[in-house]
Amino acid sequence: MLNKIILIGRLTKDVEMRYTESGKAVAHFTIAADRPYKGEKETDFIPIVVWGKQAENCSNYISKGRLVAVSGRLQTRSYEAEGGRRYVTEVVADEVKFLDKPKESEQSDYDGNQEAFEQNVPF
Repeated sequence: MLNKIILIGRLTKDVEMRYTESGKAVAHFTIAADRPYKGEKETDFIPIVVWGKQAENCSNYISKGRLVAVSGRLQTRSYEAEGGRRYVTEVVADEVKFLDKPKESEQSDYDGNQEAFEQNVPF
């Protein structure tokens, strides 16, 4: 059996970062990914979850509007909430690649050296 998904899309908002009680980093964000539909295109909004060092990198280096490629697995989970059981389908990312350069306002975070930034971010 195989559960593998690869997506390319833009972040719909900034990355939400937190740490579990055990101290493990987890980041959440949503990407907008276009797909063809009846000769036009529609957009799907897909929630992404990233763990560990890669979650910290996403939180530090990407923001709303950035283009990313995500590969991982599709996961469905459920939880109890007010009003009954809720179901969530999301992509748990194994790898997140940044596909575009930072906006001008973000360049100062990288000392204006995009090449060095790309070489120093571990994936």
